[in-house]
This record gives sequence, structure tokens and C-alpha cells, in this order.
Amino acid sequence: MRLFCGFVLFTLILAIIISYEYLADAVENKTLLARNHSDLALLNVKIEKLSAQVNKLQGITSKPYPTVRNLGYSDRKRILVTGGAGFVGSHLVDRLMSEGHEVTVVDNFFTGSKRNIEHWIGHENFELIRHDIVNRLYVEVDQIYHLASPASPPHYMFNPVKTIKTNSIGTINLLGLARRVGARILVASTSEVYGDPEVHPQSEDYWGHVNPIGPRSCYDEGKRVAEALCYAYAKQEKVEVRVARIFNTYGPRMHINDGRVVSNFIQQALQNHSITIYGTGKQTRSFQYVSDLVDGLVLLMNSNYSSPINLGNPEEYSIEQLALVIKESVGGISPIVKQTGVQDDPQRRKPDIKRAKLYLGWSPKVPLSHGLKKTVGYFEKELKKEYAKELNL
Repeated sequence: MRLFCGFVLFTLILAIIISYEYLADAVENKTLLARNHSDLALLNVKIEKLSAQVNKLQGITSKPYPTVRNLGYSDRKRILVTGGAGFVGSHLVDRLMSEGHEVTVVDNFFTGSKRNIEHWIGHENFELIRHDIVNRLYVEVDQIYHLASPASPPHYMFNPVKTIKTNSIGTINLLGLARRVGARILVASTSEVYGDPEVHPQSEDYWGHVNPIGPRSCYDEGKRVAEALCYAYAKQEKVEVRVARIFNTYGPRMHINDGRVVSNFIQQALQNHSITIYGTGKQTRSFQYVSDLVDGLVLLMNSNYSSPINLGNPEEYSIEQLALVIKESVGGISPIVKQTGVQDDPQRRKPDIKRAKLYLGWSPKVPLSHGLKKTVGYFEKELKKEYAKELNL
């Protein structure tokens, strides 16, 4: 990126020099000057445009980046993050970049956004590849964080076949890459592997209660297949695998229309719309802030523990309680209304994190009130941008 900008900058400067030389020759020739006043005026306009482009390119090549640690060669890792332009992926990229590693992001931008990582574009340690992991990928890396997959019900139900392919064929491709280059791979699994659990709280030893043909099965079973593939490759091909079972996560950069309960409630409350609860509202979830999850992912990747580990906040809230907390946090006059529940919606969800505490020394630190404050602030800005677009401001 820097080489390209430098080349373009050099070309534009050369064009300006030539243009000025042409102008000097024209000035020396009074007859030509008198005859070509209009041509010279046009030339001046072109020179001004070229100067503006040079200034713009200088701004690009000198754009400020977030602070990055200066790691030595032996400590700096080449890290691939699939789905790195998404909600969780972009926060993970921020952490890895700030630590001084070389990071390659792969994303097909189905749910991810360049805006989430634009502050790194052009940095010498950063590379962005637009690619769908259902197709093979050839890069040289030391670690792979495999986060690529739609994660909210509306997104993964939009194209269930694609969701299954991403979590099966895509995972095979990434495990194959890890085997070829000798990289360690962390696969982002989900609490959905437990389905609508009959055991509470859910520990990693619980096998789950999943409907294999229900509307959520493309994601639930896709992630279960991804886990099975990990341990098949670990056993047969000696690939170093790590599996994180991620529970509900929230924070800035969530897709504004992703259909998850936190983003739905915040968006509805900010616009004074009805806060919609599907079902009785007695079903429970546990919500962790995104920075806590990133801490857990990095600790797990660099640990010696290879069995699945739950990463989630064990503080349990009913959906009804969450609606009230968000309404209080946002303010406004939104009424809370209930609608018919959705099929296979888990009734209770709470992680047992003893394993994470024991083997990673990890537990969530950010309280819900603090995390919601930051998330609400982000959504306020996003809604203002959307409103400005509608008004063509």
C-alpha cells in the first residue's frame, strides 16, 4: 500500500514539474502566451487539481495509526484472523496489532465491514484479503483465529446452506492450512452447541440438546461439525487446535440490524419504539463484553490447553430483566411488548467457567452496566449516521 501510494505520489509530482516547465516555456514566448490565454488558464486548473491530489496522497501515506508495540523478530507472530472485519474479529485484530504482531485479515464482508478495520489499512503490519474461506487459502502464518461465520439468527438463517458450508468446508480449509504451515488454530465455536440445554449451568462436558433439522440447525450443527473436525485433525494430522465456546457477547461494532437481543433492545429504545420480547421473557442469557472475550481468546490461543473451553459471563439475566436494564440505561418512553416465541429458542443459558478460570486464569471483568453504556453510545452514533444518510446531509 505504501509503495503504491509512493509511486502515485512520485508520478503526480513529476507531472506537475513537467507542467510547470511547459508553463515557463509558454511565458517566455510572448506570442504563444497571447494566443493561448485560454489554454494556460486550463493548464493552471489542471495543476491545481494535481496539487490537491498530491496533498491528499500525502495525507494517506502519513495517516496516524493507533499505538503499536515494537516486537522483536522472535516474539512477533504472523497471525491470520478469518472474519476479522466483523464485530468480534475486529476487536481481536486491534488487540493483536497493538501487541506488535503481523496480522492478516480474511473476510468476505457478508456481515463484516471495512469500517471496523479501516484504522489499520496501510500499516506495515496489516494486510486485508477479500476472500471466502469456502475456497482454499494459501498464506504463511504462525497462528490462525478462525472466526468466520455469520453468528446472529437472521444472518445465519438467511442462507443456511452457506452457513453450513462456512462451518464445515471453510473449517476444513483452515485446518488444512494449519497442517501445511504448522500453525496453531483456534476455532470460534458457540454456546449454541448446547442447544436448548437440559443441564444448567452448561459445562464443557455436557453434550447438548440440539434439534438437527430445526431452523437454527445450520449454525448449531455447523459449529458441532467444526468442533468434530478440529479433534479429527488433532488426532490424525497432529494439528494444534484450540476451541472456544463463546456465549452471548455485546459491545461496539455490533451490526446495527443483526437481530440479537442486545442490539435489538438498544436500537428500539433509542428510537422510542416498542421493545419487543419474543416468548415469555423468562428465558435467560448471560452477556459478556467484547473486551473480556478477546482476553479469553488470546489466553486460550497461547495456552497449552486443547479441549473446548467456555468463554462467557456467568451472570444470568432473563430477557425481561435485560429489557428493563436497557430501557433504564437509554431512557425514553419505549413500552415493552411480548410476541410469539421462536422455534428452538433456548430457555436457559449460563456458562460454567471453572475450566477457563483453572487453565487460563480468565474470568470476565466488565459489568453489564459499564459495557451497556459504551454500547449504547456506539449505537447512538450509528443511528445518527443512518438518519443523516436518509436526509442526504
